[in-house]
Amino acid sequence: MTITATPTPGKTLLSPTDHALILIDFQSQMAFATKSISPEMLRNNAALVANAAAGFNVPTILTTVAEKSFSGPMFSEITDPFPGQKLLDRTSMNTWEDAAVIDEVNRIGKQRLVFAGLWTSVCIVGPALSAIEQGFEVYVITDASGDISDEAHERAVQRMVQAGVRPITSLQYLLEMQRDWARTETYDMTTGIAKKWGGAYGIGITYAKSMFGASEGGH
Repeated sequence: MTITATPTPGKTLLSPTDHALILIDFQSQMAFATKSISPEMLRNNAALVANAAAGFNVPTILTTVAEKSFSGPMFSEITDPFPGQKLLDRTSMNTWEDAAVIDEVNRIGKQRLVFAGLWTSVCIVGPALSAIEQGFEVYVITDASGDISDEAHERAVQRMVQAGVRPITSLQYLLEMQRDWARTETYDMTTGIAKKWGGAYGIGITYAKSMFGASEGGH
């Protein structure tokens, strides 16, 4: 049997219109004990994801746990891209057990969900496994999530992958939204986000543009 290739993207690739993003518990109290990733890298990666989602108009849920009484406010890097959006505060460790969050998931109506937050083993495993069990397709941004140790983070990711979760990274999320540099309407936004939060890749973009006026969309 001959297989014929076609220039079409795979069905498991993310696009701005096929999923909802859920950002969970990016709060100071949760960050203090996070050791699997540095706080500055965590905030950087989470900011990249939040700005990518806002820039591509991805429906996004922001949720906290015990914001006023214990855990503190959500990082401003997460909330700033969504001015005026209400944060859904919970008492449950498992976001999926909060009725207000589930109401919002149902209102948005996407079968594909992307998660990131603190901690991986509690705040992400709970809703990811719950959503998988209810028939949702689930992705987790692993470098925009963290835990109390490398062991805790890695075992949590491994457990989710075994259940069918697809792990991705923050920069991968941004570039998968863009996918084609010929999409000029979002080119400047994508490269702008990369230059600010994309680490060494962002430095390379700045260098190429400054020194040579280079553009990824050119041939």
